[in-house]
Amino acid sequence: MSAADILAGSFATLPELIRAHAAERGQKAAIVCGDQWISYSELDRAMDRVAAALQHDGIARGSAVAIASASSLEYAQVFLGAIRAGCVAAPLQPSATAEQLAAMVADCAASILFHDAASAGIETSARKIALDGPALAEWLSDEPPVPVIIGLEDPFNIIYSSGTTGTPKGIVQPHSMRWQHIVRAPPTFADAVTMIATPLYSNTTLVSFLPTLAWGGTAVLLGKFDARTYLALAEKHRATHAMLVPVQYQRIMALPDFDSFDLSSFQFKSCTSAPFSAALKADIIARWPGALVEYYGLTEGGGTCVLVCNMFPDKLHTVGRPVEGHDIRLIDDDGNEVAPGEMGEVVGRSKAMMSAYHGREDATRAATWHDSDGNRFVRHGDVGRFDEDGFLILMDRKKDLIISGGFNIYPSDLEAILIQHPDVKDCAVIGVPSEAWGETPVGFYSGTGDAAAILEWFNAQVGKTQRLSALEPVDELPRSAIGKVLKRELRDRYLA
Repeated sequence: MSAADILAGSFATLPELIRAHAAERGQKAAIVCGDQWISYSELDRAMDRVAAALQHDGIARGSAVAIASASSLEYAQVFLGAIRAGCVAAPLQPSATAEQLAAMVADCAASILFHDAASAGIETSARKIALDGPALAEWLSDEPPVPVIIGLEDPFNIIYSSGTTGTPKGIVQPHSMRWQHIVRAPPTFADAVTMIATPLYSNTTLVSFLPTLAWGGTAVLLGKFDARTYLALAEKHRATHAMLVPVQYQRIMALPDFDSFDLSSFQFKSCTSAPFSAALKADIIARWPGALVEYYGLTEGGGTCVLVCNMFPDKLHTVGRPVEGHDIRLIDDDGNEVAPGEMGEVVGRSKAMMSAYHGREDATRAATWHDSDGNRFVRHGDVGRFDEDGFLILMDRKKDLIISGGFNIYPSDLEAILIQHPDVKDCAVIGVPSEAWGETPVGFYSGTGDAAAILEWFNAQVGKTQRLSALEPVDELPRSAIGKVLKRELRDRYLA
């Protein structure tokens, strides 16, 4: 069956599509990374070798395969090969500490871990295989894998929302969710050259990387993000598609020589993961060729809003309207739907929804809302309202989530570590605006001890993305009558 026929069907797996592309366009570049690239026929063969090796090792269908590494061709091959074997890819944040990574490996019960040199220090009972050495080639199998039947609701991957505590939340995304991401992609992905500028462990990356391969385009993997390098590579590869987070757009548009780069090949640019200012959207529309599309949604799925910025320049302060087939509603604190035009907590439902938080029934229940017909919705954790044209305006976060450089940081996770310092009696963490990252976490504490010394201690306990940018001593934290820390007061005090 051709790739076009498969894509026109009701469901298919990504490995099926890659095999079809290997048969139809085998010599086309599937993935480019630096000076290296791999064709569709080579990628298909590499996936077979990974799948067969996993089966040889007794890694059963439905088992997690953990990966902690920077993006690379080898990373992509192992990730996709695990999916072909019917396993569940568990991409982990290599910026987390070794202890945090070990906790995630244990949480998903992975018996095998692929890593690079930077993540070699993870202490785990899982078998460890280095992606950046001879061990991988020695492990791969030349035998054909046993074909595996994969169902619509079988798990595709587990993405961890936070790597700070010993029990991070693993978001289980089924094949049905990834299939929805594939079929909603513009058909232009068939000839796409997509710039992948965020890590492969991020859902922001996967919603662009996976559809590119599913449609038969070329994905260009970048290393550590640098604005000028990004533009130079986009020009070199005649890039057509991009997914970037707001802080990356900000850094690119701020380059004095931005207009000197030839970006005329771009057809489609997208953005997600963090607040995207109307002024920045307007600047991109004016100076960067191709459509600009903002997606609003969650890694957990639920409802998605889309704003085609070029078509609605008067709606740049919104995150767009719900995608067709996506049901987004607003509810009050009692779980009742609010009247039209009123503010409420965002909840969403669609065919693209997580199965659950892995092993966390309590967290899954807390993130779920049911309407009067019993339909399951995912709580987005944001507060917003719909304008008269049905565009969603986000007003505030119901949760205290901090989004820094496109990554989610949970203050409660940071507070749980900060309170462990012997000189800290009480503490709170808030997010404040940052030109570099969009937002950055700042801590407050009451107790004894030097703030600089406590800050140094804390930042040594966490991964790079969770580090506090500042720590302020206070006599006591402001609290409400029921004992809740008034974080808005702390934020106002800090900004003042």
